[in-house]
Amino acid sequence: MIAARLKRAEGHLRHVVSMIESGRPCLEIATQLRAVERAVTAAKRTLIHDHIDHCLAPEEAGAAKATEELRALAKLL
Repeated sequence: MIAARLKRAEGHLRHVVSMIESGRPCLEIATQLRAVERAVTAAKRTLIHDHIDHCLAPEEAGAAKATEELRALAKLL
């Protein structure tokens, strides 16, 4: 899932490079770059959440609250 998101962002970034090379307007390029940034950020957030859920979350009963707090903090990255 994360690799698919990053591959999609990679393809989008290649398109942005071609837009620059063909002289497209700055506003169009900036808009597309923003989309690339958001895609990479979403992939990073997914990676962090997966890590929290599978590597950091203890199996104990009271750990759900700590896991949710970690997830909330990760959203701020």
